[in-house]
Amino acid sequence: MTLLTAEALTKKYNGTTAVKNVHFSLEFGKCIALIGPNGAGKTTTLRILAGLLKPSSGKVTFTGQPGNADIRSFIGYLPQYPVFPGWMTAKEFLIFSGELALLDKKAARQKAEDLAEKVGIADALNKRIASYSGGMKQRLGIAQAMIHSPKLLMLDEPVSSLDPIGRREILTLLEELKQDMTILFSTHILNDAEEVSDELLLLNHGEIIEAGAITALRKKYQTSIIELEFQSSPEAFIQEIRKLPSVSTTFAERNVLKITAEDIALARADILQLAATKQWPLTSFQLNRASLEDMFMKAVKN
Repeated sequence: MTLLTAEALTKKYNGTTAVKNVHFSLEFGKCIALIGPNGAGKTTTLRILAGLLKPSSGKVTFTGQPGNADIRSFIGYLPQYPVFPGWMTAKEFLIFSGELALLDKKAARQKAEDLAEKVGIADALNKRIASYSGGMKQRLGIAQAMIHSPKLLMLDEPVSSLDPIGRREILTLLEELKQDMTILFSTHILNDAEEVSDELLLLNHGEIIEAGAITALRKKYQTSIIELEFQSSPEAFIQEIRKLPSVSTTFAERNVLKITAEDIALARADILQLAATKQWPLTSFQLNRASLEDMFMKAVKN
């Protein structure tokens, strides 16, 4: 079911177009990564969806709401660089955030405790925020964005400033949270997007250049490459492989031989049969699966 639809979103700043004619929809219960290089328009897009920026043209609609409705109550948002009052405890901050979202104090207190447990800061709930690590602050920020039970949680570069441990904690948390709500997060770290998201929005120079499920995009941009790793240099075997009609090109790099083919299934069968017959000293045989970086670079070039 479609949760939110963006239609022809455009945002201009002093003659510069940050977002240009962007169309996409978000499905309920999905984790969607908004990816692109720095300056691609990711933050501007998120701020428009969150109601913090007014688009120069275009509109955002939430399913079941009229086109001019204020949809901020349905959305939780964490900016890339959140600022917290270090003198407050996490519990005080979450209760305050809940009251700003029109929860009464009792409900805000209960929600603060429940969310602290959910995001993994329950043991530090009564500690001052100034004592929190970067990863803990990101968890607190996510809890704050969820205090009013939004249907859509939006996070702007949630792991870009974290160390490897904090980054792992947040990615694990996103994996858990996507069971309960739709998540849209921006990132330029492609491995993170590939790890936790179901769908992608590829943004470049303010325009969506690809959108869809990761599996479908990977299939579209799949590179037909077979990689053979030998115990030593593969030079002695290259000529035999080149004689196979199913093989297009070969490229050797140290002990690895990379082979391209028009029909990957046929080439795989031919090469495996040859390797078994000749008893080649292979240490691995694998089909190359297009990485998210490969897909993004090909989409940009297209």
